[in-house]
Order: sequence, then C-alpha cells, then structure tokens
Amino acid sequence: MRTDYPNLFLDDTVVDRYRDVVYAKGGYAAAISARQRAFMRELVVREFTAPPVHHDFACGTGRALLMLDDLVSSAHGYDVSPAMLRAARDAGSTAELHRVAIEGPAPAPAPTAGPALVTMFRLLLNAAPAVRDRALAFAAAALPTAESGLLVLENHGRSPSLRHLGARRRRGEAWFAELTDTEVTDLLARHGFRLVGRRGCALTSRGWYRRRALRGPARLLDDRLAHRLPAVATNVLYLARRTA
Repeated sequence: MRTDYPNLFLDDTVVDRYRDVVYAKGGYAAAISARQRAFMRELVVREFTAPPVHHDFACGTGRALLMLDDLVSSAHGYDVSPAMLRAARDAGSTAELHRVAIEGPAPAPAPTAGPALVTMFRLLLNAAPAVRDRALAFAAAALPTAESGLLVLENHGRSPSLRHLGARRRRGEAWFAELTDTEVTDLLARHGFRLVGRRGCALTSRGWYRRRALRGPARLLDDRLAHRLPAVATNVLYLARRTA
C-alpha cells in the first residue's frame, strides 16, 4: 500500500498519464468506466425521486462528475490536487470544484439542500487507513441520516477475485494492493453506514486486456457476467446508506 497516495497526483505529468494512459480508449479502465457509467445513471433514476446533489470526493479528472452531470441538480468535486481539478474543468465538468487539504480534519461538504449522492471512485484501494477514514467522515457529514441519500464506493482491487491469482508474484509492488469486502463493510460501519448493495464491474484484471488473444473474451466475460457475480468480481461498487 502506498503511504504517499494523496501526494502522487499533484504533478501535471502524472495527471496526464492517468487520463491518457490509464484511461486510454479501448483499455481496461475505460471499459470498466463505461459499465460504471451505465449503472450509475440507472441507479440515480431508480433511487432518487428528484435530482440529487452530487458530491464526488477525490474527483480527479472529473470522470464520475461527467457521468451524471445531466441527472443531478448540482455537483461538487473535491480533490487535493490543483492539477486534477484543472483536468476536470478541461474535460468539461461544470461542477463546483473544491481543493481540499491533504491532511487535517475531514473536509466539510459544500452546504446543499435536498437528497445527495456521494461517490468515491479509485480512492480506497491505495489509500492509507487514515485517508479512508477521512473520506468516510466526509461522506457521513454529507449524508447525516438514512434518508439523506446514497454513498457509492469503488474497490478496484477486490480480494478474493481472479486478480488475486497474481498476488504472490506481485507482493511488494508499490501499486499492488487488495481490499476485501469485510474491510470495506468494517470501514462503512465505523462511520455509521450499512451496505445495501454491490455491483460487479469487472471479473478479469488489467493483464487480460493487454493480451490480444484474451482481450475480446475478457471484455465479453466482463460485460455479460460481472454485474451478476459481485462476490467474485475484481472491480466492485458498494452502495451504502447511513444506519440512522
């Protein structure tokens, strides 16, 4: 696990790589993002009787904000990196963007009225426990009651999953981390949330998409079965509400 995770995306070069390489068109992350977008749009329509306010914590380049920009009443993105916030604006996000401190008390959500949707994509897996707790404290402030709205968290390195087959070989690599369902539910419970659903977004790992012979079958497997098998998925979205 990286202990310097909040500082990694302060450089424009790193942000450019994240946007142009990690999320390159046709790649693994882009395919997952497309599935997440379809699901999140269905979720908002299904779960909210009125357009919610969207709070996207660790918003990065604005990917989640752009998924839902026409389905929400207003949107706020929060990130420690000015470079990421610039990238979100350059990508076309019209959300109000907020730079937050790397350390210290949990940032306060922008004051809003009405139901809220809080999202956290690609944050938990590589973040230190203190960063995870800080993020969930933010979510708890934005969603003070069970009726306040919904929290959606991404785990892009779930264990156990097919990705876990390479865990022994990759142990010690800075960018290889795993997070179990139990760790996520324990984190949620510490901050007054209960799990209300899961959505699998990929069964395979990034390596499958790098091999020409496996790319097509892997995409078909992920498209057809990942949402039906969250218990063994590599990439999972967790849906949670406050317990009170």
